[in-house]
Amino acid sequence: MKSGRIRRSLAAGAAALVAAVLVALVGPGAGTAAAAGPCPGHKARTLTFSTGKVVLYKKRGYVCAVTYARSPGARQKMSISVQARGSRPVRDTGRFTRLAGPVKVHAGHRCVWVKGSVGRAKVSSGWILC
Repeated sequence: MKSGRIRRSLAAGAAALVAAVLVALVGPGAGTAAAAGPCPGHKARTLTFSTGKVVLYKKRGYVCAVTYARSPGARQKMSISVQARGSRPVRDTGRFTRLAGPVKVHAGHRCVWVKGSVGRAKVSSGWILC
């Protein structure tokens, strides 16, 4: 009788240990981080154009931007550029399957100029988020 109870206790303890190790390795909230998107902060603006869209996020003086392709799949030329007024632009350009970026700049309270393209179509914001 006692040996069966001991085995069950050891099995329960081992299961609890495995669960604790998995939580420690994966980390709390790991599932929510993937769903949050490529940039931290709240969505500040979306600029759409014929072949895609540019999404801007803001958090604590930083602006982060990503260009998304309207129809992802095949590699195509894409770019994203963010420039805080008085600074140089930060760019990501290449042949991507679904998104270019993210690019992040510290804007503080300055305006930013955002440019994005997918294929031959592009968008340019002018000075925004002032």
